[in-house]
Parts: sequence; structure tokens; C-alpha cells
Amino acid sequence: MSLDEAAQKPHDRLAAYLADDMEAVNVTIRERMASKHAPRIPQVTAHLVEAGGKRLRPMLVLAAARICGYGGPYHVHLAATVEFIHTATLLHDDVVDESTRRRGRPTANLLWDNKSSVLVGDYLFARAFQLMVEPGNMRVLDILANASATIAEGEVLQLTAAQDLATTEDIYLQVVRGKTAALFSAATESGAVIAGASDAAVRALFTYGDALGIAFQIVDDLLDYGGSAAAIGKNTGDDFRERKLTLPVIKAVAKADAEERAFWVRVIEKGQQAEGDLEQAMALMARHGAMEAARADALAWAQVARDALAVLPDHPLRGMLDDLAAYVVARIN
Repeated sequence: MSLDEAAQKPHDRLAAYLADDMEAVNVTIRERMASKHAPRIPQVTAHLVEAGGKRLRPMLVLAAARICGYGGPYHVHLAATVEFIHTATLLHDDVVDESTRRRGRPTANLLWDNKSSVLVGDYLFARAFQLMVEPGNMRVLDILANASATIAEGEVLQLTAAQDLATTEDIYLQVVRGKTAALFSAATESGAVIAGASDAAVRALFTYGDALGIAFQIVDDLLDYGGSAAAIGKNTGDDFRERKLTLPVIKAVAKADAEERAFWVRVIEKGQQAEGDLEQAMALMARHGAMEAARADALAWAQVARDALAVLPDHPLRGMLDDLAAYVVARIN
């Protein structure tokens, strides 16, 4: 990819515009992930934090605060907070999912062990709470504490819903709001609140983050059945092998005849997968237009995100957030 092409990516333009703020966030992250007594903590954390993630969630905090005219220092604390919460959930997720790849690299649980991943994740959650207290803003604390609880709740709901063919699109949406959208919306909402924005602007930025997070997750689910390992940071078909009932599968199951349903029961509920089953699953999704329907849902949520920005002040970052919502779903064009 040329430098010109890279410059066209909205998250790269965001990163360039917010470069000074992001440098302050990175300094805060490095300082706060240190541990005087347990050197494994920075080892495990650095492996994930410095693995080339886009830092999208902290940039959403910074962008929301800047759009709303914030000039103080605490958006940096909140941006580091959401990155710590995100990193903690990734460490825990990889243990729960028994994953071996994250962002194209071996997972921390593979390089060290499950105990280290869980305990370092706990440490990062604790660090996040220390950071979110420092601005002294109870409303921001409420937003981020609630998001942390919602994320955990969404992960537990996914445990019970992921391999149950009775899982509906409404339950799927509840899971996605927990595991993905909650932190996006907490990022944008807390950025607006710390800036003292109007209620309308706070609501708009919450809606933007929520809808962007939902679109983002649906696209991830689609890419699992059609993206390259490099693009998604994991192996194509991992969700199928892990028997996750994601949106394209839910849509295909809803239209399945008796024979097709028996296939889904075998591979998802019973986990009896054989050679060729992934291809069969993709053929069934194609037969029922499940991928196209899920893509339409992602596009609709991206439009909700873009429409929400209309009430915000005119600002270069507002245009970048609009482009970001379009780009998230452009990955599946």
C-alpha cells in the first residue's frame, strides 16, 4: 500500500490530527502499565499494547472531547482508561476463546499462560479505575463504570447464547452492545461529558459510538467468513470453529429447512465438525442471502452513526468521524 493510500484511511487521518494528544496517551499508558513488584505485568501488557493496534477507542475519546471544545488535560486520562479496559478484555477473551492469534501475533496466554493473562487483565481493569477517578467527574466515572459492567455482562451472555440455535438477532445485538459497542459509546460519551458539552451533543456522541460499535462488530463477523487472516488478525473461519453464533449464521439458521437445521445443530450446538463443514456453512449462508442481509444491517448502523453527527459543531474531526463510520463498512464492499 502506498503512503497516499494509507493517508486516505480515516483512522490514520484521525491519528495524524490527534498526534500530540495520542503521544500523551501513549506516555500515560506506558507509565501506568508499569509495576514495581511484578515484572510480568509490563511484559504481558506490552506484548498486546504494542502489537500495532489502531488505538481506535482512545482516539474516539480525544476526538469527542476536541469536537466539543475541550482544552483541559483529562481527555488523556479517559483515553488511556478505555485502552486499558479494552486490553484487559482482550487478555480475558483470548483465555475464554482459547485463542492462539491476536493482531497477527501469538496471544499472551500462548506465550505465557492463562493465569498470567487473567491476572494481568485484572490489573489493567484496576489501573483503568484509578485513571477514571482522577478527573474527579462523577458523570464520567458513572459512564465508564457502567460500560465495564456491561462488557462483562455481554461476555457472560455470549457464553450461553453463542452455541444455542435459539439465539435471536435481538440477543445477538445485546451481546454486541456489551462486548463491543459499550466501550465505543463510553469513549465518545465520556469525551463529550468531560468537555462540558450540551445534552444534545452528549446524546449524539453516545449514539455515534453505539452504532459505530455495532457496525464494527457485524463487519468483523462477516470478515470471519470472507476476510484474509492479515485483515482480521485471526484465521478465517475461527468463529465457525469456535462455534460462535454470529449474525450471518443466525440469519441462515432462521431460514433453514429441516436438513439444514440438522447440519447447524451438529456443527454449532454439538460441535461435531468435519472436513468441508466450513465450506458447507458458507454455501448455506449464500443460499439464504445471510451475508448480504448482515451487510445491509452493518450499513444501516453505520448510517445511524453518521446521522447522529449532524447536531455537533462544525469541526475537521466531525468529518473524520463521519468518514470512519463509512470506512468501517467499506471493508466488506
